[in-house]
Amino acid sequence: MFELVRVVSKGEAEALVVGVFKDRKLDSATRALDADGSIALAAARPECTGDVGRIAEAYPPGRGHNRVLIVGLGDRAKFNPGSLRTIGGALGRRLAQTKDSRVDIELAGALTDAKPRIKADFAGRCLGEGLGLIAWNFTRFKGKGTPDRPKKTPLFVRSSDGAFQEGLERGLALAASTNIARDLSETPPNIATPAYIAVQARAMAKAVGLSCRVMEEKELEKERLIGLLNVGKASENRPCMIRLEYTPKSAGRKSKGDKPVVLIGKTMTYDTGGLSIKPTPGMAGMKRDKDGGCAVLGAMHAVATVIKPDQRVVALLAVAENSISDEAYRPDDIIVYRNGVSVEVTNTDAEGRLVLADALIWACEKESPACIVDLATLTGGVVTALGSTFAGMFCEDDRLRERLQRAMDTSGERWWRLPHDQEYNDMMKSNSADIVNSNPNRKAHPIQGAAFLSFFVDKSVPWAHIDIAGVHAVDSDSGPFIKGPTGWGVRLLADFLTR
Repeated sequence: MFELVRVVSKGEAEALVVGVFKDRKLDSATRALDADGSIALAAARPECTGDVGRIAEAYPPGRGHNRVLIVGLGDRAKFNPGSLRTIGGALGRRLAQTKDSRVDIELAGALTDAKPRIKADFAGRCLGEGLGLIAWNFTRFKGKGTPDRPKKTPLFVRSSDGAFQEGLERGLALAASTNIARDLSETPPNIATPAYIAVQARAMAKAVGLSCRVMEEKELEKERLIGLLNVGKASENRPCMIRLEYTPKSAGRKSKGDKPVVLIGKTMTYDTGGLSIKPTPGMAGMKRDKDGGCAVLGAMHAVATVIKPDQRVVALLAVAENSISDEAYRPDDIIVYRNGVSVEVTNTDAEGRLVLADALIWACEKESPACIVDLATLTGGVVTALGSTFAGMFCEDDRLRERLQRAMDTSGERWWRLPHDQEYNDMMKSNSADIVNSNPNRKAHPIQGAAFLSFFVDKSVPWAHIDIAGVHAVDSDSGPFIKGPTGWGVRLLADFLTR
């Protein structure tokens, strides 16, 4: 939609953005900007309802701004700061139509009437996220068959309120990290192979100062990362595990010996279902089965460029393609993991948990983690349970769950806690091995995935599993998103790592 969105401090602006709450008059700060009364006249028109994201326009005569956009902020008494992301999306859509490239945003005055009060920097951040997210484009594969592609223009924004403008910058930066995840999600599987993901991870790590290690076939065998080897062996695109690490530069305050936070992402570059092949309608869109890993990669970009926490952060991406060939792993196979747990394969389409198990074992044995958070498009069952409103979250550690709650409240990326109980673990027991990878009775389907994974996590390590299958993409334009991937989890993890 835009070539870029950036905060600037100088230059003449073509458009002005102000806000009004539903059933409220213009605030005093906005009235002070209305030298000729054109804003007040526009605000009095019927279309200026004050509903969230509803825009009315004024056209002041003479010098100054050519256009004023009066954006609705919703009900003042029920104001939700997260609605500023939706408002940012609405503004971005309109500014893309009007081609106004330099915009003054003066919402801080109107927002002083909000109840509860909202800090100007957080308001700016939310609006910046909305503008940055709606700016996302993916036209890489548009060719000569699309001759009328709209030209992308830059958008430069500013605010006279310093705190609001700082928030805008932070929000745009977080959106940029999110858009990295969206770019990778949208890249098709004939391009985004495991090797391609490794190349992108190395390039990003080099650009922002992360360390990067890619463990491929021989090293996977040496380290007995048996889930990746089995799931990926049917494909000519060989599996790998990618390890990224952020180390704070604050020498003397934190050392490399301190326990890191470990982020894990399921990164299936394509999932046919293997020999338990998916039906045709279930196959399309499986390029997005890598979105957990895409989000973790985007989160690490945010860690290095925006958050810069005073703590080590390690990311593990379990990357494979679940394909079909005479080498494919089979239902009835039994595989034994490096932690000694044996798994009877009952369904090769329950492959994500098999590769995540490798990453969880590695994290517990090799990283000495302070805590682990994994993101995965793991089950269709979580979509049945929660739709596209919430991700499903499993966490039995109170402190870790509280931190994720605060991150959810700040980022607006919402999860709902689902139960975990010994009875669910018992459902996974196998007659031939320790556990099965999927119980065919289909009961508690999303919980089965978490129960399986729990066999590969050290009980002393705080761990959260987040199933993002219902929230990682949208089917139509909504809020600050266009149809396609949302990058869900990048901002949640960024806020989780913000102290």
